[in-house]
Amino acid sequence: MKMVSVWEFVSEQWQKLPVLATTETCAGKTYIVTGSNTGLGLEAAKHLVRVRANKVIIAVRNLKAGEAAKAEIESATNNRGVAEVWHLDLASFESVKEFAKRAIEKLDRIDGLIKNASVALDKFALAEGYESTATINILSTFLLAILLLPKMTETAKRFNIQPHLTIATSEAGFAVKEAFDSVKDNLMTKLNDPRTSDMRQRYPVTKLIQQFAGRHLATLLPVSKTGVVLNLVNPGLCRTALSRHVGFFLRLQIVIAIFLIGRTVEMGSRTLLHAVVAGEESHGCYVSACEVKEDQVPSWVKGEEGRKQGKLIWGEIARVLETVNPGCLSKVL
Repeated sequence: MKMVSVWEFVSEQWQKLPVLATTETCAGKTYIVTGSNTGLGLEAAKHLVRVRANKVIIAVRNLKAGEAAKAEIESATNNRGVAEVWHLDLASFESVKEFAKRAIEKLDRIDGLIKNASVALDKFALAEGYESTATINILSTFLLAILLLPKMTETAKRFNIQPHLTIATSEAGFAVKEAFDSVKDNLMTKLNDPRTSDMRQRYPVTKLIQQFAGRHLATLLPVSKTGVVLNLVNPGLCRTALSRHVGFFLRLQIVIAIFLIGRTVEMGSRTLLHAVVAGEESHGCYVSACEVKEDQVPSWVKGEEGRKQGKLIWGEIARVLETVNPGCLSKVL
């Protein structure tokens, strides 16, 4: 398999990306964007409001920051009454369940769920009994997806459309095979053990796990069954505050890279907007720079070895989800 060269990466970073979410594709629809009080999520939500979505849920942990984001969106778009701020704390399984219950009961439809919220930490800490990065980036990310899938399938049938479940991942995951190999056997236990947790690489490892689990979940949930397109989007290196919680020297490296080749958050948000309107051919696939880029996925991820690994990883995640919310998987699988 052809690995992405440095020049290919840089040239892709500098590429001017198209805006593919338009009034024609988004008007009148309902979208949920997690982590949308800042960065890529904020810009994606802003654009969805601009192209006349009927409702855009700003799903955030900090309600005050969410309200500030809503005010910025309304000022920028001159379109009020569309954005709503809802509480969602991915470090709390109960918060995820409450958010999903509210969405199922209060929303008429869900046309797109952009799972943008993630965290990058370099210190080991627990949330819900699991290492915090794993809880937020993996367990709660897939818990919310599973809980909202029935509503999205209902939307697909009622309106004869294809809603989108989009998970924001990262190409950085493909560069940490060695770190992943050290934890892949008995994954959740090893991620949860400070002795086997290299927190310097924990964020990209969780992004790789999203790839494995998301690709396998897509095989279990074909569009022909659910009506929902599930894809995995790489926003690229963007000028966000994602690295704010990591140590000084790592953060310095990231800041320098962002200064040299980082996309603006608005440009990076276009990748999310593409994924949430992309065609059925993107189902179960890696999308980057507003295109399906399966050729950039390593063979050890997308080949037979990767498919077996994805099944094992999903099995571990599924066992946790079933413990957190018994019966949730039987409603969609």
